[in-house]
Amino acid sequence: MANTVVDEIAGAPKRRRIWGWWFFDWASQPYNTLMLTFIFGPYFAKVASAQFMAEGLTREAANAQAQALWGYGLTVAGLTIALLAPVLGAIADSSGRRMPWIWAFSLAYVLGAAGTWYTAPEGFSAVWALVFFGIGFIGMEFATIFTNSYLPELGRKSQLGRISGSGWAFGYLGGVIALAIMLLAFQAGDEGRTMAGIPPVFGLDPATGEDTRAVGPFTAIWYAVFMVPFFLWVRDTPGSGHGNGARRALRDLGRTITGLPRHPSLLAYLGSSMFYRDALNGMYTFGGIYAAGVLEWSIMEICIFGIIAAISGAFFTWVGGYADSAFGPKPVIVVCCLTLMGTAVLIVTLSPTSVLGVSVAEGSALPDIMFYVAGILIGAAGGSLQSASRNMLTRQGNPARMTEAFGLYALSGKATTFVAPALIAVATDLSGNQRLGVTPLIGLFALGLILLIWVRAEGDHGEGDHA
Repeated sequence: MANTVVDEIAGAPKRRRIWGWWFFDWASQPYNTLMLTFIFGPYFAKVASAQFMAEGLTREAANAQAQALWGYGLTVAGLTIALLAPVLGAIADSSGRRMPWIWAFSLAYVLGAAGTWYTAPEGFSAVWALVFFGIGFIGMEFATIFTNSYLPELGRKSQLGRISGSGWAFGYLGGVIALAIMLLAFQAGDEGRTMAGIPPVFGLDPATGEDTRAVGPFTAIWYAVFMVPFFLWVRDTPGSGHGNGARRALRDLGRTITGLPRHPSLLAYLGSSMFYRDALNGMYTFGGIYAAGVLEWSIMEICIFGIIAAISGAFFTWVGGYADSAFGPKPVIVVCCLTLMGTAVLIVTLSPTSVLGVSVAEGSALPDIMFYVAGILIGAAGGSLQSASRNMLTRQGNPARMTEAFGLYALSGKATTFVAPALIAVATDLSGNQRLGVTPLIGLFALGLILLIWVRAEGDHGEGDHA
């Protein structure tokens, strides 16, 4: 399916550049899939919760406290990204050099991911676990800003939706394969064996969490290997940038920010995406933790859930890319936000004994089945939403300062990226209930949809809203 896109763009160098750009999605996706959502996040919650129970808290209170702690850690990382993203983007645009920044943040990605190996249950330090995770997470997010800014250079405007969607689908596929390898070779189940029926490879000891903690080094190695095509085939455009230094870049950034009110469509889009992307990130961040705490799933069950969600994401994001090219990114964004709002309502009403607020028989499999359905919907709508959103920014931003535009996009996303984790953390703390803790996501999606009303499909420089 990916070849269909690149075959329409003449020239082997251009095709290699597209494939190299896609490989960033493939290489970086495991940080979201394995680290954030399905393995390390739930592992952190389980170990931290066990510590709190050892200190005398009930299971429900300990689970809520662990979820809140994870949320506060992500809040700090999000604020760091929000403060630095537009500044670094402006400097990169002025110099015309994005690749050195991608190298630097790739190093942070690898070091942070690998460092999570040092989070054994015995002597577990939640602070150091969050520091290691945060370094890798920040590296991944910053590298994404700079790689996304290459999108407008990869094809004609009419092709960018398919290029973006196919790349995101390719990334989901990488996440599926990485997760499958973890399940088959590393992650032990209740019987001490992997899904392949073998003990964890390399003699990893499940008793000390080695089979799960291996996700960090595995993610780091995966990224280092699969970034090779990106670094071989993607190059900065010769002659881009102004070469006027950091001071000029910051002045330009200041003018861009103060001038946003004169660009109402861009301003509305940054505000809209700020809320709906924050809500989506909240779903990704707390999905595995929710399953572990509320439905009492094991890490292996959560991984199987992740594979199903990622397969759904890969297929529907590819389809969404074609819908983006046919109808524009705005209708895709609207449909995805509505789908995710409904999914959030479903999740909030799920417990081991109820679905949509209706009681079910004790031991019923229906709550688990419905959470799988929720995972399929999150994968399908979440991937398409992110793909369409980055393409929408290419229509809203200044083509001459696209890295800065993606920096502002990151600012709008990360300036409030602490909001969803913080709201979930506070709501969980106040209610003492994990299910009620995720209700703020519904409101965030609604705010994003309301602000989208003022977004013109072709941006402020377009001739009208042709969404």
